[in-house]
Amino acid sequence: MKNLSFKIAGVVAFSFLFALLAFQTKPQASADPTKKKAMTIYDFSLKTIDGKTISLAQFKGKKLLLVNVASKCGYTPQYMGLQNLHDQYKDKVVIIGFPANNFGGQEPGSNKEIKTFCKMNYGVSFLMMEKISVQGADMHPLYKWLSSIKENGSCNEAPDWNFCKYLINEKGIIMAFFKSNVDPLANEIVGQL
Repeated sequence: MKNLSFKIAGVVAFSFLFALLAFQTKPQASADPTKKKAMTIYDFSLKTIDGKTISLAQFKGKKLLLVNVASKCGYTPQYMGLQNLHDQYKDKVVIIGFPANNFGGQEPGSNKEIKTFCKMNYGVSFLMMEKISVQGADMHPLYKWLSSIKENGSCNEAPDWNFCKYLINEKGIIMAFFKSNVDPLANEIVGQL
């Protein structure tokens, strides 16, 4: 009888241990499939000024400086500073220009006209995207993401004029927002590269 009690106790203990291990290794229930995954900057695909589609994911591991640009603005000479920044720091930062006609109608040209203007007047060789809207009801989804802390997790600033700048770190997080009057070669920007 004693042996039978020990055997029953052993079976019960073994069953308990087996159930405990099975419970611990049981796969976790998946997240709510109706919940939308938070977007990162690397989820965006955009068209260049030449009409080619690129993914921002190709820039993982590099800093990005995103600038809404215009050809007929008092800040237009910043194209020269952006090009100099590109020439000096292209191993550390990717500069991307976004032509936009949102402020004072100062970017009325077509993509082709904008590209020609930038090349002829400032020798622009950094990445230029197609003309988009950075404000209002037709705001491009990238700029909606850039200007909403609920979307991007760190910045709640939207462009209020041409040549506003977003500095993004190597992990895709917005490090800083700079107003139009901050020169591309200012210490506030260069010091973070």
